[in-house]
Amino acid sequence: MISKDFTAGIKNELKDLKDTGLYKEEYSITSAQSAVVDIIDQNGDKKQVINLCANNYLGLADNQQVRNAAKAAIDEFGFGTASVRFICGTMSVNRRFEQEMAKFLGYDDVITYSSCFSANNSVFQALFEKEDAIISANLNHASLIDGIRLCKAQRYFYEFDDMSDLEAKIKDALAANSRYRAIVTDGVFSMDGDIAKLEEICDLAEKYDCLVLVDDSHATGFIGENGRGTPELCKVEGRIDILTSTLGKALGGAGGGFIAAKQEIIDKLRNKSRSYLFSNNAIPLVAASCLEVIKMLKDSQGLIQKLADNTAYFRQKMEEAGFDIRAGIHPVVPVMLYDAKLAAALAKDLIEDEGIYVIAFSYPVVPMEEARIRVQISAGHEREHLDKAIEAFIRVGKKHGVIESAAA
Repeated sequence: MISKDFTAGIKNELKDLKDTGLYKEEYSITSAQSAVVDIIDQNGDKKQVINLCANNYLGLADNQQVRNAAKAAIDEFGFGTASVRFICGTMSVNRRFEQEMAKFLGYDDVITYSSCFSANNSVFQALFEKEDAIISANLNHASLIDGIRLCKAQRYFYEFDDMSDLEAKIKDALAANSRYRAIVTDGVFSMDGDIAKLEEICDLAEKYDCLVLVDDSHATGFIGENGRGTPELCKVEGRIDILTSTLGKALGGAGGGFIAAKQEIIDKLRNKSRSYLFSNNAIPLVAASCLEVIKMLKDSQGLIQKLADNTAYFRQKMEEAGFDIRAGIHPVVPVMLYDAKLAAALAKDLIEDEGIYVIAFSYPVVPMEEARIRVQISAGHEREHLDKAIEAFIRVGKKHGVIESAAA
């Protein structure tokens, strides 16, 4: 029987979270994910809102062409193998996706997982031992941090944008007689939209004989001229040894993840990666829908360009209004508020009073005293959506004293 002290402690902890503005509320969405969605607000009322908090970068989560591909896959393959791949094999559509994604990104092969979190949680365990060293950017995604903790390799952490610090940590790993060394970084740091200095990272990796692993979840499909992510943007294609990413953002938004690398690395992962060996894979309808997205990206860069245009417009107008916006080109646009209670209050007013669906980010998702509203722009947004959101931010920002009344 569970201890009363245990549950009482949890209740006290939850109260503290609410008192400090750190408690995370969830809303129910009653429509398909899109630029405009229906939600149930905190009063229990149904409300239509402009969605500015989804990772639906290309606006494809409700695209009819993608839906049709998923429906056809259900009719042909059902929901999945009801087992892991080494026992029951894999659906041919999953293998076709792996091969096409490998070609799209320029790698020998791809291995898929139920999520990128699962991929990142087992890639280090499968490839590195205690005599090896992982040199990780300090702001990497939680899945990378957790994955690194699960392997026996020596761990070093560098300031994500400080290449002299990275070089110092590499030298520390060399001094410790490490066998293999891997530099690990997000391609895009999702809380701020900062892009890793991949060219400089690759130069250091080649100088000191290190592997480079990049999680490109917030870039695959829409960053770079052809959507091949930060390696394309930073002109380091062919220099990233291992690339992990997700199927749950720009590529349709359903879920699933993958790792791209040389054939030998992928073959070892198929035999040693615990998340692959002991968990069901991405379901066939996801593989089929992502194949359709790859085809769309090959046929046209229209969605990529629209997203870039939307992002530039929103960033410019918000800065002109007086908001503290972290500079950049990424469709993740952090509106910095620093105080958790203030961020929560603005987000609530924007949702409840203005019909703008945004979420406040606070500790532990971001560091203490770096609370913000993280706006995420989509190719699904039209200019009228963005203008309405900007006007709402200005009204609510003035109400809470975030911007001056004379601004705007």
